[in-house]
Amino acid sequence: MGFMATTGSLAKCSFGMAPMPLTFLPTSMTMACGMPVGACTDCIPFLNVPPFALCTSLCNPTTAALTAAALGVLTPGPCIPVPVGMWIPTAPTTMVMTGPVITNSSMLPCAYGGMISISVVPQMVAQTA
Repeated sequence: MGFMATTGSLAKCSFGMAPMPLTFLPTSMTMACGMPVGACTDCIPFLNVPPFALCTSLCNPTTAALTAAALGVLTPGPCIPVPVGMWIPTAPTTMVMTGPVITNSSMLPCAYGGMISISVVPQMVAQTA
């Protein structure tokens, strides 16, 4: 059982430099504590998943180029989230119109090798079954 992720939940990337709030549109028609609930399909870059300031992954082409230009000294580049797949694990018994809800334990892989995870949910009362 976990807490449902809603708009305003803070997420962090393992290669990102700063946590950022997630945004979920009310397309699922489900609210928790007055905020839209996120579903497993809410993984669109810049709409649902924001950039995490700077990226330290050498799989990110910009970071790799900046690091090469700095003669091998790791130089973070701008974060451009590239989610791969959907949020996992979800709460399979708690469904909204667009799929199972995501919880505070859900993670989303990034094509540049990072894992996006939810670090803080703004409400701590709406639990999944």
